[in-house]
This record gives sequence, C-alpha cells and structure tokens, in this order.
Amino acid sequence: MHYYSTNDHGLRVELKEAILRSLPADNGLYMPVELPKMPEGFWDNYRELDFQEIGYQVAMAFFGEDVADEALRDIVKGTLEFDAPLVEIAQQDHILELFHGPTLAFKDFGARFMARLMAWLTRHEDQMLTVLVATSGDTGGAVASAFQGVEGTRVVILYPKGKVSGLQEKQLTVIGGNITALEVNGSFDDCQTLVKSAFLDRKLSEDLNLTSANSINLSRLVPQSFYYIHAARQLPEGILPTFVVPSGNFGNLTAGLLAMKLGLPVEQFVAATNINDVIPAYLDSGEYKPRPSVATISNAMDVGAPSNFVRLKELFGDSFEDLRDHISGLAFDDAQTRAAIREVKETTGYTIDPHGAVGWLAAKSWRQAKPDSTTITLETAHPAKFLDVMDEELGKGSVEIPERLAVLADKEKVATPLGTDTTAFHQWLRDELV
Repeated sequence: MHYYSTNDHGLRVELKEAILRSLPADNGLYMPVELPKMPEGFWDNYRELDFQEIGYQVAMAFFGEDVADEALRDIVKGTLEFDAPLVEIAQQDHILELFHGPTLAFKDFGARFMARLMAWLTRHEDQMLTVLVATSGDTGGAVASAFQGVEGTRVVILYPKGKVSGLQEKQLTVIGGNITALEVNGSFDDCQTLVKSAFLDRKLSEDLNLTSANSINLSRLVPQSFYYIHAARQLPEGILPTFVVPSGNFGNLTAGLLAMKLGLPVEQFVAATNINDVIPAYLDSGEYKPRPSVATISNAMDVGAPSNFVRLKELFGDSFEDLRDHISGLAFDDAQTRAAIREVKETTGYTIDPHGAVGWLAAKSWRQAKPDSTTITLETAHPAKFLDVMDEELGKGSVEIPERLAVLADKEKVATPLGTDTTAFHQWLRDELV
C-alpha cells in the first residue's frame, strides 16, 4: 500500500517511509492512497470474532501487503494482551474501558502496536531509531512502556511542565535506560511544535533516524480502530452505537472514523472536549481557528491546535457538510466536569476519570436530544492517574491505586528542563544524541 501527504496528494511513499519518518517534508500527515476493504463476509460475522481476531483482520487490511502474515499476527497478539470491556452503567449508557493495559490508558493499544511494527520494519538495520513524542498526559507513559528496553531504539518524551498529573509524570520520568524525559516550560502545543520542527529539519531527522510516536504516526491510529469494532460487537444485535470520544489531538476519534469507513455500522460520533473547544467551534461555524491551549483538570485534552484535524477533513473528502453529518461536538468546563464525576458515582456507582466525565456529559446531552440513542463513552484512563481531582470530588481514598502505579510514587523523577525555542531544542538533540 502507498501513502500520500495531506498537503500533496501526488506524493507516494511506501509503508516503511510513512511509519518510520512519521511526517512528510511538507508538514502534512500521511494517509493511505485508498482505504482498504475488509475481506468478504467480515461484517456478516464480526460479532462472532474475538478481540485479537478483529485486530488481526483489520491490521491485515491495512498492512498485509507489506508485513508478513505471521509477523502481523504476532504484532497484534502482543498488542492485545488485555481486554477493552464494555460496561453498562445505566440504560443505553455504556462505558468502554480502555485502561486495562500496562500504563492504564488507551494509548497502550497504539503504542504497543507501533513499537512492534517499527521493530519489524527495522529488523535488518544497524542505525539507532530515535522516537520523539510530545505528551499532554498519557501518550508519553504508554510509549515509554512500549519501547522500554527495545533494542536499537531510544525515546525522547517532551511534556509540559506542571500540566500533567503527578503519577502521569512519574510514568514518564522514572524509567531511565533508553527513555529520556524533557520537561518543557510551555504547553502541550509547544511540545508538539518542537517535535514537528525536528522532523522538518531533514538533516537532523536523517542523522538521528527520527520517528514519532504521536498520533501523527499512522501506526498509532490503526490499532485504536480495533476497539471500536470490539465495542460494537458487545452490544445487542441491531443497535447502532453513538461513540462519544473525549478528544484533544483527535487521533482517537480519527481511529473511530477509520473503523466506520471500513464498514462498521455507527449512528454518530460525538467529539467531547473541555474548554479547548476548537473542533466543536469549527463544527458550529465552519471556521477552523486554532488557539493556545488552556490548562484544565482533563489535561490530556488540553490541545489548541489538534494535529489530526487535517485527517478528519481528508476522510470526508474535505466536505464540511459530510463531516458535520457524522461528527457532533460538545464542550464542558472544569466545574461541569467535577459535578459529572460526583453525579456518575452517586447515580450509577461507577467511578469515572475527568476525561471520561467530559465524555459522559456529552453522552448525557446527546441522549436527551436523541432518546432512542445508545451511547458508548470512551473511558480513556484509570481514575487513579488523577488522584488530586478524584480525592477532591469523591473523598480521599475513594480510588484504589493499582499496584503498577503505586510502585512509582517513591521513585525519583529524572527530567531535563527545556524552553520552547526550536534552535535550542535542535542543539540539545545534536549534543546529546548525534
């Protein structure tokens, strides 16, 4: 399969180039020249398939021309070693739990798949692969876990100082080894800009053999489409889900749209954001106006210039009307989010994190307008990753900390401070890694 740039539809590169280089030289994003089709009979029988078989079939559709069958099956098997269960918390109100992986966040699915695919693509190469990633919370931890100790790779994680939770920060900064954390005195958007700038410096990119682990990398998105199909098959037959997706950089929503484009029957997608509501505002007005992000308690969604916006447009042929027919947008502030955490607990007994709470608010609003709808809200991270907020709203000790998080509490943070100047960042990369 070949891939083009969203800024140059005439460009054609092969899978290895698209995955390992991550970003075209023109600062677009890679997309497949043609979206694949699922094998005949798949959609007639997908409810009978288990999670790993769904993942394998979708991965084959996208990557089967370029990756050996046995290798791809191993990649999927290693990725999906944990489930994504659907939990009904009230009538027509479902939560898709995506936090059962090693770092307790949905990013584990994409990061584990990507690490394994990259390892296979570079299996005959001697040059070290440098993975650059910007994180607003969970991406960095998932990538660090996925690449920890992977031979021939080193990972550099950029995160915004003071804008991730304490346990999220520990997941980025205590691993060591081939994982380096850079604490940026700025926002997530600043981190993302620094990462992109390194790729656009072609000599630096080649010297360091750079690749990205953000959702600008297509190999992050495809495995996230697996759990949309897996979730739909857990509903009673004949019910079309409305997926409600807590959104920041919009990679997760893009993955859901990929599943729909493959043939998954879906009623609607609802993009749920905090006050960083660039996409809901766009869906209202038709004008895309990125702006500096604002810090909130749902920090992984604090994005003012979502990278995957261009992919959203590409999937609908740049038709605003078609895009708006399939995606609705709703935004909520911190006070509403805090109230939702309490309301979900009081009315259903379920403990939901701040990101899922934003999604639940959107799902509630959607069902009020469409009473016949069945919603699936993506719960993207375990509540224990946001203890300050959870303790304030539900009481201290209300959330049990899983052992794999608890063991990080007393470990020493190791992070290099960094400003937002691209020249200084490039110089650090050359001094430390070349």
